[in-house]
Amino acid sequence: MPTGENKGETMSTTELAKMLGVSHVAVYKKIKSGRIKAQKVGRNYVIDRDQVPEIVGAVLSDDLKRRIDASVKRIVRQYGETLRLLGRE
Repeated sequence: MPTGENKGETMSTTELAKMLGVSHVAVYKKIKSGRIKAQKVGRNYVIDRDQVPEIVGAVLSDDLKRRIDASVKRIVRQYGETLRLLGRE
């Protein structure tokens, strides 16, 4: 568990697991495989909070990434001119 001055800068594997909606075992597996960078503190691991956006992006499944991409393309196709005008403001 993070302590002292690092408390706000790091999170436990349990906190990350809850945030991602996965088990802490899944987080450990991602740490062991190198997909999540973590520091060992005693018997536990802590993850820098700065990494969370990158981790969340890595956790998205390929199917979900494709669905998001398709949604963005559809929105741009339907509202492209409006988005361009809003971008100028």
